[in-house]
Amino acid sequence: MSETDPRRWKALIFIALAQLMVVLDATIVNIALPSAQQDLGISDGNRQWVITAYALAFGGLLLFGGRIADIWGRKRTFVTGLIGFAAASALGGAATGEAMMLGARALQGVFGALLAPAALSLLAVMFTDAKERAKAFGIYGAIAGGGGAVGLILGGFLTEYLNWRWTFFVNIPFAVIAALGAYFVIREPAGARNRSPLDIPGVVLSTLGLVALVYGFTRAESAGWSDALTIGMFVGSAVLLAAFVLTEAKVKSPLLPLRVLTERNRGGVYLSLGLAIIAMFGLFLFLTYYLQIVKGFSPVKTGFAFLPMIVGMIAGSTQIGARLMTRVAPRLLMGPGFVVAAIGMLLLTQLEIGTSYAGLILPAQLLLGLGMGTAFMPAMSLATHGVEPRDSGVASAMVNTSQQVGGAIGTALLNTIAASATTAYIADHAAGATTPAAQKLVQAQAMVEGYTSAIWWAVGILAAAAAIAFALINTGAQSGSSAASGETDGAEDEIRIPVVAH
Repeated sequence: MSETDPRRWKALIFIALAQLMVVLDATIVNIALPSAQQDLGISDGNRQWVITAYALAFGGLLLFGGRIADIWGRKRTFVTGLIGFAAASALGGAATGEAMMLGARALQGVFGALLAPAALSLLAVMFTDAKERAKAFGIYGAIAGGGGAVGLILGGFLTEYLNWRWTFFVNIPFAVIAALGAYFVIREPAGARNRSPLDIPGVVLSTLGLVALVYGFTRAESAGWSDALTIGMFVGSAVLLAAFVLTEAKVKSPLLPLRVLTERNRGGVYLSLGLAIIAMFGLFLFLTYYLQIVKGFSPVKTGFAFLPMIVGMIAGSTQIGARLMTRVAPRLLMGPGFVVAAIGMLLLTQLEIGTSYAGLILPAQLLLGLGMGTAFMPAMSLATHGVEPRDSGVASAMVNTSQQVGGAIGTALLNTIAASATTAYIADHAAGATTPAAQKLVQAQAMVEGYTSAIWWAVGILAAAAAIAFALINTGAQSGSSAASGETDGAEDEIRIPVVAH
């Protein structure tokens, strides 16, 4: 694209609005779940499927969605994804029973998998100047990072003051405005499509392999790591994904060209981002439980308690990452960013029943937000390091896939660690608790012990993300405008911001 699109900043508004809707949906539904479960008569055993149905469809179909965007056109895929997501949200809000709710959630996942990669690749082809891209993706990244916490606030308000159905219906105006805006404002540049035939074996193998992997981790959380079906899912996933890699190496028009994965900087980004998301998912989960169960915060108050992290993310993304990205090598922002986030996480290992919010939780959240915002900015800029325009949809999908899988691993792994530590604490201290008050205290202390044990692991995971960023990423500062020309020079990269996974 030789000339700059004059409507690119207007387009950013509608693309960011769609991104906010998808990110909000993750946390909004979590808060609404207990009320929806009661109203619709969903059993405790099936409750997790309200979350899992979405995660499986979204995670399993992301690569396919990215490829559809490359073939069919990003604008068309984006608008279709938005309309479908709105329809599925209306179905969820109007659900009269368990089957209707689970079907609506799976449909939301299907259309989300179309929407997410299309949004990312649209931004890459519309913003071609390095400094403008840094600014645009700084704004977009802040929404991607902070949207989940905004969802906690909005979900709390809607559930407490209206009812749970509004946590679905709220998506409809977002989607309609974004779809209309995209239709009239976005102009996709010519020549960026990939019109090769669709790799059907690749679609089947990648979808089944990713679904098995995400379901394996989700099941491990409830049924345990030694459960026969959990193990079967992991083995099946390994076989399917290995077959997928072999297929992609041989077919003429692969779904995921291996060149997208094997470049050193891109590989480093996918790995370090996946690890960072594992740690962040653990934090959202345990801090929400801690504030609501141990501290007795209401859903609305809990949502507001996450505001310092949003502020930190916005500052890190727009004021540090975006400003320095064109001057400083990405590893010198990503590595230190993950280290600062790890220090914030380290503070939270000191949580106790009576911990002061202002004295410990607030500064920890600010550090976490600042570190993550600073690291995410350059990380996303490298997510399609040197990728040809025709591969940009599927490269975007890979970022989302690494986060989706990271989210599933984080929830399952850290929940299991927390549950084991809680059980062990109760076993050690139950004998000494002879009164109801003492037993209640031991239960609360056991919970906090579980959270802090899991958070220690999250600290280690963030440290590993920092080490990978320092070791693997070796490109220079982001300058020039390779998005315009499709160049693959190491120092001139397209920029991409991922969706924060469910």
